[in-house]
Amino acid sequence: MPVEKRQNLYVYSGGFLTQPRIRRILTLAGYDIRLGAPGPDDLIGVWGHSPTAPRGEAVARHKGAGLVRVEDSFLRSVRPGRSGDLPIGLNIDRRGVHFDPTTVSDLETILTEDPLDDTALLNRAKAGIAALQADDLSKYTCFDPTAPVPEAGYVLVVDQTRKDASITASGADSNTFREMLFFAQTEHPGQRIVIKTHPETMAGDKAGYFTAADASDRISLCDGPVSPWALLAGAVAVYTVTSQLGFEAVLAGHKPVVFGQPFYVGWGLTDDRKPVQRRQRRLTRAQLFAGAMILYPTWYDPYNDRLCSFEEATATLSALTRAWRDDHRGWVAADMRLWKRKPLQHFFGQPERVRFARGTKAVTLAKQSNRRLMRWASKAGGDAALVEDGFLRSRGLGADLIAPLSLVLDDLGIYYDATRPSGLEALIAGSDTLDPAARDRAQALIARITTAGLSKYNLQSSPLPDLPKGRRILVPGQVEDDASIRLGAGEVRTNAALLQAVRAANPAAVILYKPHPDVRAKLRPGHVPNPRDWADLVLDDADPIAAIRACDEVWTMTSLLGFEALLHDRPVTCLGMPFYAGWGLTDDRAMPLARRNAAVDLTALVHAALIAYPRYRDPVSGLPCPVEVIVDRLEHDDIPPAPRFNRAAAKLQGLFASFAPLWR
Repeated sequence: MPVEKRQNLYVYSGGFLTQPRIRRILTLAGYDIRLGAPGPDDLIGVWGHSPTAPRGEAVARHKGAGLVRVEDSFLRSVRPGRSGDLPIGLNIDRRGVHFDPTTVSDLETILTEDPLDDTALLNRAKAGIAALQADDLSKYTCFDPTAPVPEAGYVLVVDQTRKDASITASGADSNTFREMLFFAQTEHPGQRIVIKTHPETMAGDKAGYFTAADASDRISLCDGPVSPWALLAGAVAVYTVTSQLGFEAVLAGHKPVVFGQPFYVGWGLTDDRKPVQRRQRRLTRAQLFAGAMILYPTWYDPYNDRLCSFEEATATLSALTRAWRDDHRGWVAADMRLWKRKPLQHFFGQPERVRFARGTKAVTLAKQSNRRLMRWASKAGGDAALVEDGFLRSRGLGADLIAPLSLVLDDLGIYYDATRPSGLEALIAGSDTLDPAARDRAQALIARITTAGLSKYNLQSSPLPDLPKGRRILVPGQVEDDASIRLGAGEVRTNAALLQAVRAANPAAVILYKPHPDVRAKLRPGHVPNPRDWADLVLDDADPIAAIRACDEVWTMTSLLGFEALLHDRPVTCLGMPFYAGWGLTDDRAMPLARRNAAVDLTALVHAALIAYPRYRDPVSGLPCPVEVIVDRLEHDDIPPAPRFNRAAAKLQGLFASFAPLWR
């Protein structure tokens, strides 16, 4: 918990000095880390009950100084710390340590004394539980949510690493684990037993209490990278000693049988075989979660180098986890243009660097190396995941070789291809399952984007000219050879035809034509020689968001500007079938798609299109990030400048477009 004033924190363990993230979180929490002898008002910091902790404890006894015990938070990182992953939070405890029942920790004090009755706090807790389940988040998240789990109907027994501090603090040992396995079998006669191996045991870093020798026709070991939430969903009972998985079992609706004395026993939510007598209060799951995950930890925002809320930390871990789950096998990128390779390496090159190849060599390399294969969406092939720019792309044009801030990665299709399903379409269709917190997040995102006036490219634009009075219709031009036209447009497929159709349907309206910025920059085809034949005004360099705000409605083929118009509460008529059409939010003039039959509101559409579908990369920290970080960067223009040669290289690319191998 953050302190009210800065205090000296004397340490006697190298980890506090050699691990910058831990040092930084403590500094932001109000502690100045120091070496030497403490004074009477100073504190001494130790890491939990680690082997180095007795040094600090001895100095504290000798000097009469207070102790601060530091531990990883209950959401730590994608991989364990020994893999090099940095923590997103710490438990900083002035009274004890949360896993030691011989002390009354800050966490136990919160759970005992805090009213925990604030409606807003409990709603946050309920939303937090739902978020962890929805994104498959745990203390470590390097598992595959789609990995198969045993057939439902088993008793889950949780293994741990040998001599873990939480085990010894509870007075447990190997006999305790044997006793637990015995009771799991005798209390559930005939039931299958599944022993869940600890992640660090699976990685070969530490030994557990159970091995393959414990397996039988009734007992099996689950040592694959499976989701704890999926395992808990299939269990009929859960047995643990002190594992955090027992806490997650409580959150999943179980009443786990606990043979140790971890922080979550004694509150009426567990079957305690070794009760902590002083804990007599009865809590709800939401109250336990509020204390342990919202009030107790100190959470860190790596993008802005500050302390943050539980919700922000969860969004951070979710973004980091999604990137790892997508990328940990490594990628082979097929037939990628040279200028795209560096951005792709930034997005998808951790922990394994992306390898680039052409033609059939890419397919062969992916198979031989057990890597995933990706292609740019315009070069679609059924053998690969497809990559394309996201909807909050950059400050500058892709045709000017400006690196993207967001990319989408789709295993089903691609969002602009109306001829087949896509990952985005599936997300939109399933958005009726969104929990209230996810909807609140999407609504807050809409408000931020519209208030800041953000768009796909966020170009510097000229002010709007004086506009004629009347019913104004904004018509966005498009790149005419764009795949969204080829695969999503109806009978109207050119900018000139679009203007003609809009004028024919609206003879008395004021038509405002906004050429596409790539076309305006002469980087892509789509020029209309005489747009004033149908339009009252051509908005060449005007801000697209200002144009949306000044119009009464938008008519488009498949332009993303139609989606942006929906964010600004403008009616949109679609002559094609973009991703946002067919859900009841637009006036659709093209042939409907039978598979788009869900009733979707704007909040659900935005959650799918801007939160769940794209991947984002923070241009400052270089880390995968939530969409809100990108909104911050765009809103405050906190984006490193592009290299000066980009525009010249873009022009050369256009000049030598017929010599494609030069750019691949």
